[in-house]
Amino acid sequence: MKKEVAIYKASLDTDELSQIRSVLESKNDLSKVIEFEESITKFVGAKYAVATATSTAAVHLALSAIKLKRGDKILMSVNSFVNLPECVRHFDAEPIFIDINMDDMNIDVDKFEKALEDNSSKKLRGAIITFVGGQTPDLDRIYDIAEKYGIILIEDCRSSLGATYKGKKVGNLRADMTIFSTNPSNSKYAISRSGIIATNNEDIANRAKLLRTHALTTTYDNYGNLDYVYDVVDIGHKYDLSELDAAYALAQLNKTENFIKRRKEIAALYKKRLTGVKHITIPSHKDEHIFTQFIVKISRNRDAFARALKERGVATGLNYIPLHLLSYYKTKYSIKITAYSNALNNYQQILSLPMYAGLTDDEVNYVCDQVIEVASEWI
Repeated sequence: MKKEVAIYKASLDTDELSQIRSVLESKNDLSKVIEFEESITKFVGAKYAVATATSTAAVHLALSAIKLKRGDKILMSVNSFVNLPECVRHFDAEPIFIDINMDDMNIDVDKFEKALEDNSSKKLRGAIITFVGGQTPDLDRIYDIAEKYGIILIEDCRSSLGATYKGKKVGNLRADMTIFSTNPSNSKYAISRSGIIATNNEDIANRAKLLRTHALTTTYDNYGNLDYVYDVVDIGHKYDLSELDAAYALAQLNKTENFIKRRKEIAALYKKRLTGVKHITIPSHKDEHIFTQFIVKISRNRDAFARALKERGVATGLNYIPLHLLSYYKTKYSIKITAYSNALNNYQQILSLPMYAGLTDDEVNYVCDQVIEVASEWI
């Protein structure tokens, strides 16, 4: 019997409803936004957390907090989501793409270091390091390189809340800032959205909080209303998180460890069923991988494979389409398709299978059955 299995669905129960109801029925001035920020600091161990309306808003706010300017340059993996170079371009600054390593699909650290060695411009301000699929790159080397060359380091952990590196929580390591989201979906119809900047830098945290709400300096009453006297001291944004979204995010945050545990169980089932299947390769995984995506490689005609799965009710995704293949960046910077050979070769094979904590074993087995059947038809 045909089933429909989405690439991602939010995993919900009564906790979200309870948190949201507490906002709607609130008769006091307790803020879910503040509670959410405090919970994040406890969860990852960072000193400060700045909640935002989306993870993209968090990236843009982070760049505002470091006073990114026109012509500045930010390094990033070419295998990242579109929100990273997009935010950089909004400052009329320049994203500098770096190829990937083929093992974990994260940034190639050797090429990252080479880009800094070859750099002769004082405009190279920093780097944004993406964790693909919930797997950490070689952070010790990245931290050492960033410190050696004096650049600002932002971790893009939008899809990696709860990730650890050598037993320590990401978000309280050596980066200047880490970007998280409790709702790491690109769905057009997301139930709720949130972003977080985690940092141990008090100046960055204070500046981010100032810019988050129009750079207003004022006081507020017990209901959060703006005082009738206020001032604006910089060019800010409207990136603050609503109380309802904070309530939802708080409920999701409280389940993060359970979500990770379940995703690891799903990944283990995928690996058990799909290892050795013709035309399917499962990339190597570190023990600390938290599997916000489960990525396989298809040895031939990946797009036809994906279409065949879709016909059988199995949704798939691409994490990610290399940035230099997207029309804007390809045209803007006149980048050749072959400029980043590892990312290109990887992209031609990768396919993300459904992965979220609410998947049942029956659904995972159905996905595996369809993958195996489609693979058996490839001669």
